[in-house]
Amino acid sequence: MTTDNNQDHRTQPSEAPFLTLHTAVVLLTAAAIGGCIGVLTLFTHVPLAAAVIAGLTATGASIPVLRSLIR
Repeated sequence: MTTDNNQDHRTQPSEAPFLTLHTAVVLLTAAAIGGCIGVLTLFTHVPLAAAVIAGLTATGASIPVLRSLIR
């Protein structure tokens, strides 16, 4: 019994990842920042919708900054 089929998989080039490591780190960090801002905003006794909007705004605003800082 030969294992030629297993060797064929190793010689084929692998596909590119869906997200690069840089993109994943930037998005994960931005989501963490947005979550923290949303929770801190919620602690100030504002409506939930306002806290969600604050968190989403912080997430969106931090992405370009993190993209340039994390290399």
